[in-house]
Amino acid sequence: MKLSARIAAPVAALVLAGLTATACAPQTSDGKAATDEKSGTLRVWLFQEVSNAPKKQVVDAAVAAFEQQHKGAKVEVEYIPVDTRAQRIKAAFNDPKSAPDLIEYGNTDTAGYVKDGGLADISAEFGAWADAKDTDPTAKASVTVDGRIYGAPLFVGVRALYYRTDVFKDLGLSAPKTQDELVSTAKKIHKAKPDLYGIAVGGAYTYGAMPFIWANGGELATEEGGSYKSAVNSEAARKGIASYASLFGDDNCPAAKCAQMGGNATVTAFASGKAAMAIGGDFSHAAVEAGSVKGKYAVVPLPGVTAGSIAPAFAGGNNIGVMKSSSHRTLAVDLMKSLAGKETQGKLFDAMGFLPTYTDVRAEAARKEPFVKPFIDSLGAGAKFVPASPGWGKIDSSLVLPTMFQEVVSGRKDVNAASDAAARKMDEAFASAGR
Repeated sequence: MKLSARIAAPVAALVLAGLTATACAPQTSDGKAATDEKSGTLRVWLFQEVSNAPKKQVVDAAVAAFEQQHKGAKVEVEYIPVDTRAQRIKAAFNDPKSAPDLIEYGNTDTAGYVKDGGLADISAEFGAWADAKDTDPTAKASVTVDGRIYGAPLFVGVRALYYRTDVFKDLGLSAPKTQDELVSTAKKIHKAKPDLYGIAVGGAYTYGAMPFIWANGGELATEEGGSYKSAVNSEAARKGIASYASLFGDDNCPAAKCAQMGGNATVTAFASGKAAMAIGGDFSHAAVEAGSVKGKYAVVPLPGVTAGSIAPAFAGGNNIGVMKSSSHRTLAVDLMKSLAGKETQGKLFDAMGFLPTYTDVRAEAARKEPFVKPFIDSLGAGAKFVPASPGWGKIDSSLVLPTMFQEVVSGRKDVNAASDAAARKMDEAFASAGR
């Protein structure tokens, strides 16, 4: 999946992988292990965080409880840097003998991993799992392909609007209630305070731009009969593209400086006091708190087109999946439940700030930490996801959408030409993936 910007905060990027050599049971023709061993060593690959010790402490506790409940089973956890993920996941899928039993992976990778035959279908076990009944529907969708379940959601990440309370008070402004207000407010701020971006935006900040498309009634793609077709060049989507692009320019965030910026850079600009607003995630909170704006900001949901509405946010996050090649399927599913269950997710929120995927656990998190309320409100208003196609990985890695936005904000192409070009590339990717 596209990695969500994890801005100097103890938060996960959105994917994981790792690879070590080990023996494994013989495989069947479809990649499944021929046996389901009820004892032995299970190997797990988890993503290594910027600050990994708190995560490891929570995981160690979950593993210890699992081993105590499953005599004869031992768990080995390996924390893998994100920059090795692509090669290692591919190698694991191609060589089941060296694959782990469980992996943490980014939620936009689900469809691609299923097509590659790497993840086990755990629909029956998920349906019978007591915790699963409280899973947020959007999070559940991130582990679902063609109605089948291929893992358990581990945490969800969503974005909202950070704004400087001191700047707004000084200029007599209030938090914008519509996207038009957001644009006009940003420009008012920059005019009054030329040293500040009214709102920091980035031409490469795809997940910050998507809500503008969705809020205007557009979609990234449409699905029919299991096949996807790009919709970024629809009239509704073009309205959203134009709205986001209007934030680039000398009256807010100059294209020369902002066209290449991603989510990382936009939140850094806000945290360092160079912007009055930014679209940032719940996972950006620690970075903002560590910046010069500590104590001088607030967060509200990103407004939609009409007053009082909330723009649909992208529902990012990570999942835990059982590998299809695991020779310990039953144990692996039980370990997945331990690592992604309510108790562990609650502890991961306390330790890392990961937003739980269970509605009841998330409500408790909001009670303990009021800063998450705008993000939970955004989820409750209807967060959206990328097309559940294995072709999305190619679209993402080829930077199709960032290229489209950068072409528009730099003036190289108008909205119609840029969106038509992006749509052609997306349709090629969908077609080559067979969905």
